[in-house]
Formats: sequence, C-alpha cells, structure tokens
Amino acid sequence: MGIQDIIEGKRQWRAHMARVKALPPDYRIVYHEMQRYLFKVGPIGLTEGPLLPGIVDFFEEGVAAGRGVLELTGTDVAAFTDGLIDGSPTHADALQRTLGGRPAT
Repeated sequence: MGIQDIIEGKRQWRAHMARVKALPPDYRIVYHEMQRYLFKVGPIGLTEGPLLPGIVDFFEEGVAAGRGVLELTGTDVAAFTDGLIDGSPTHADALQRTLGGRPAT
C-alpha cells in the first residue's frame, strides 16, 4: 500500500463520515452504535468493503421516505447488524482459528 492509497482511503473515509454527519440525530446514534459493534466483531475488510457505505445509503433512503430509524432496523439493532454480517468471516473467527479453536456457530 503506497502513500497515494492511504491518502485516497482517508479521503473516502472523510466523505463517508460527512454523509453520516448529515443524517438526523437518531440515525447518527444508531449508525455509530452499529459501527462500534462492527469494528469489534465485524467482517474482515470492513473498511474497504461496501457494508458501511451501504448502511448509510439505506439510512439516507429511510430519511427521504420520512421513516424513523427503528422502523428500518427494528428495535433489536444488534440482531439487525448481525444479520448484515451473517456468513461473513469475522475477526473473531480468525482469532479462534489462530488459537486453534473452532468458530462458534
């Protein structure tokens, strides 16, 4: 990874976060909780993939439709987030393999 790749990645991340900041407060709160959770247990390559921008797209569509964030995600935001990464290899799975264990199912 060269310096240009790092600069481009930062530019994309800043643009992504600007979109998040433009969301209404309730959407931002839910997004940040989902992001925090995904950074802990989320799929490998999370920041390079389409998952986080896809969540923002989904939330922007909800705002445009005049729906509340919990109408989109349901009241169990953790279960909604788990559903987004279901079947994806996660950092927790990789750690389990490193330690010689099997990933929990």
